[in-house]
Amino acid sequence: MSQPVEVDAVIIGGGIVGASAALFLAKTGQRVALLERDFFGSHSSGVNYGGVRRQGRPLSQLALSQRAHGLWNDLPGLIGTHGEYLRSGHLKLARSDADMAALVAYEQASRGFGLTLHLLDRAQLRARFPWAGDVAVGASLCADDGHANPRLVSPAFAVAARRAGAQVFEQAQVTDVSHDGHAFEVRTGSGQRWRAPWLLNCTGAWAAALAEQFGEAVPLRTGHPAMLVTEPLPMFMDVSTGVEGGGIYARQVARGNCVLGGGQGFPLDSNRARPGQVAILDILRNAAELYPRLAGAQAIRTWSGTEGYLPDREPVLGPSSTQPGLLHGFGFAGSGFQIGPAAGEALAQIVCSGTSQVALDAFSIRRFQSSSQRLPQFVSPAPAAPDGVGNVVP
Repeated sequence: MSQPVEVDAVIIGGGIVGASAALFLAKTGQRVALLERDFFGSHSSGVNYGGVRRQGRPLSQLALSQRAHGLWNDLPGLIGTHGEYLRSGHLKLARSDADMAALVAYEQASRGFGLTLHLLDRAQLRARFPWAGDVAVGASLCADDGHANPRLVSPAFAVAARRAGAQVFEQAQVTDVSHDGHAFEVRTGSGQRWRAPWLLNCTGAWAAALAEQFGEAVPLRTGHPAMLVTEPLPMFMDVSTGVEGGGIYARQVARGNCVLGGGQGFPLDSNRARPGQVAILDILRNAAELYPRLAGAQAIRTWSGTEGYLPDREPVLGPSSTQPGLLHGFGFAGSGFQIGPAAGEALAQIVCSGTSQVALDAFSIRRFQSSSQRLPQFVSPAPAAPDGVGNVVP
């Protein structure tokens, strides 16, 4: 049997988090293997709404989200394409006085993170965004947030990683992962074998199985966002929008089509999902109330995907609590598109320097483990390089 290929890190999962980690590691000269069982960005990273927003995130995520905001600022320089990224602004609508009070409280709590939120009352909202439905009593605007095309952006990170020197493989189903006390060995269904001191678990909604193999059971559940896109319409909406309390989100692209999402679909099997008629009807009903100009618009395509959710709606990001050299990056609860590049960078920084430049304590997998399951103290493999990854990206 052939000997395994020796690399510095094996990354399982070619979504935006795993591909970003591969890109940043390759930029520092690390030997990286990126393995994706399907196609790069083909699951939650590529089928999401495309929102690139900081507004509305838990405060615990804002430092990482701000770092991601900086990375998105030079997307063509990072991955070689603009991916239809537009800093259009993100408008979060309130449908009641209670919702508006929640937006006010969030604006106050998030001061100091650089979001620069602008609160709009009913009159200010109508003056600036006359298309908003009467049901909206106010809003919060984050002018520098925006949106992009996930079907272009997410796979582009893997392409950029390959250009930077990473070995990247699609249709590479991992069939076995083991650790011999010195390094991980990873096998794929095609017979490939890889050996590395670092293993990155970036497998999205399927990450729990690998974590559990190393004694880290997590209560990860799957969700299936319902999405649709309309026929091209006259341009009326120049911001990406959401609603306090959820229910619907919408944006209009340069071709005039409106992309909308909200609610949950259902799985067809472990890899495929559909939005379902009920979810689509709910989206259309909400759209007619909040965006009256969408009334009567024809939906030309609907879709869904599979996302991973943890009970606290926070990701698991950082070192394993039981296995040195194992890093996790999953459970972004449908909000990983914007934050993904910074999450990948943080994982790469741990490989290269032993720690990330943005604190990840809030995302530790330890929050789901009993004390008996943890290592007394995490001891990582020796850093692969003296410099952190953050120094090489503007």
